[in-house]
Amino acid sequence: MTDVLPLAGYAIGITAARRADELGALLVRKGATVRYGPAIRIVPLADDSELYAATKLLLEQPVDAVVATTGIGFRGWVEAAEGWGMGDELIERLAATNMLTRGPKAKGAVRAAGLSEVYSPASESNAEVLQHLLESGVDGQRIAVQLHGEPLPYFVDSLRAAGAEVVEVPVYRWVGPADPAPLDRLIDSVLDGAVDAMPFTSAPAAASMLAMAARTGRHAGLVDALTKRVLVTCVGPITAGPLAAVGIPTTQPQRARIGALARTLADALVERSPRLHAAGRDVELRGQAAIVDGELREVAPAPMAVLRALAEQPGKVVSRRELTTALPSGGEEHAVETAIGRLRTSLGEGRLVQTVVKRGYRLAVATASEDV
Repeated sequence: MTDVLPLAGYAIGITAARRADELGALLVRKGATVRYGPAIRIVPLADDSELYAATKLLLEQPVDAVVATTGIGFRGWVEAAEGWGMGDELIERLAATNMLTRGPKAKGAVRAAGLSEVYSPASESNAEVLQHLLESGVDGQRIAVQLHGEPLPYFVDSLRAAGAEVVEVPVYRWVGPADPAPLDRLIDSVLDGAVDAMPFTSAPAAASMLAMAARTGRHAGLVDALTKRVLVTCVGPITAGPLAAVGIPTTQPQRARIGALARTLADALVERSPRLHAAGRDVELRGQAAIVDGELREVAPAPMAVLRALAEQPGKVVSRRELTTALPSGGEEHAVETAIGRLRTSLGEGRLVQTVVKRGYRLAVATASEDV
């Protein structure tokens, strides 16, 4: 018998546009099933009129400082400028300014362009870059801030409040998906209980998913599922913002990296997996499956929901009426009976779930009174 991978039996929903394949591959290697529903898309740089306008504005007037927030964003900006015939002029303008970089990747991109930075915090924090600028004094200065996919309102507003003129340079702007169907299906899968975890890599993706749910009358159900049942992880606190605003709890890695996000998600799912001993068998509950004596058994959403409800009170009798509330779409007591039958078949061991006549069902786990 082969070892069961740590995420085998779990279904994970990914809304990312950029690096979705990289994140998905990390999770698939751990055994997960991945469902993709891009919530955003990136405006191609060559077609981005806002980036073009910001670059022209920067070249028309001197600038005192430029903040590079991401390596890929800075490189993309320079490449777009080269495509517009402004590459050399942009590098000359940047060489005459004070360059500040948020972290090592931005620093590397700046140096690769033949430029050098005057400041880069060890913390890789925008907040520390902002603090450095404010302490240095920005009143009357003209400062360009390279954005990456999302605005930095606190950063920009703080500079303006301190007297600076700020030019926002939006690189890789994110807008809604060109085809909303995959995201629509992913939301349905979450509501149907067929998704166990959702990692988010950007605030716009989280906000876009919530907005689609609101437009289609599924917002309350989605928030409830992400709050109570689905594990939600975010690459950092900014990404978690739209989710925290509606009360959805999230976990975050210590380092804002894709690999760390995948590890945090995997560790959290493994930690929350119920394990019990029933009918002489060792059973572990996974998202869409159960491991019975080391063998992975796939279980459909409705039977899995019933199994989870029984596992919350191992050995105790749970009534059919209580179990109807656990079903993803509700239903009558007959639906519970059907789910129990399918559950027994999926587990390959009918004795794991016992029928208690006229009362309900229980897992065949010895209770304290039976152990005495």
